[in-house]
Formats: sequence, structure tokens, C-alpha cells
Amino acid sequence: MGDDAKFDRTELAEDRTIMAVERTFAGWIRTAFAAIGIGLAFKALFGELEPPWLARVIATIFILLAAFLAITAERRACRAVTRMKSHSVDAPDAPHLRYVAWAVAAGAVVLAIAIWLMRNADVPLVG
Repeated sequence: MGDDAKFDRTELAEDRTIMAVERTFAGWIRTAFAAIGIGLAFKALFGELEPPWLARVIATIFILLAAFLAITAERRACRAVTRMKSHSVDAPDAPHLRYVAWAVAAGAVVLAIAIWLMRNADVPLVG
């Protein structure tokens, strides 16, 4: 087998790895959205827990976990993509990965804050 065939095989392997990094990033973002969903569902289903803040704490943990997952996924994907060179496929742009991850993280943080600012009908605001 000549050097050209070996080089082609290496290029294709690098392209497959880039696509795998992209799929893995998408999987982690889906996991972040699932964590947000679990947090919202927990707050909606178990909002009547005693003490009243307990459901908010548990929901906040899941929602902030989503923000952490999104940022971690972006950092890992960007590091992997910058180490490789695409040949036959379009590599994902690092800024686009960052935009997606930071949008998910920002949305999760805003949602966590909103959960704490929501007023329950049976809980007085002050005194």
C-alpha cells in the first residue's frame, strides 16, 4: 500500500473524529436540556414540599448542572476541533459551539433565578 492510501485513510479518520466530536457536543447539549427539563418538572410536580424552598433548591441544582454541562461540552469540543484539521467535511466553527453553549448556560441561569423570584400564592413575600 502506497503512502497516498495511508494518507487518505488518516485524513478520513480525522474527518470521522471531527464528526464524532460534533455528535458528542450535541449529545451533551441534549443532556443539558434534559437536566433543565428535570429541574422544571421537579419544581412543577413537587412544589408543595415542606419546607417550601426545598423544591426550588432541587430544581436549581438540576438547572445549574445544565449550565455546567453546556460550558464543559463547549470547552472539550473546541479543544478537540482545534487540534484536528478537516479534509472532506466541514468542521464546526468554535464560535458557533460557544454561542450554543453559552446561550444554553445563560438560559439555565436566568431560569434558576426566575424560579427563585416566582411567588407562590401560599407563601408571603415578606413578613
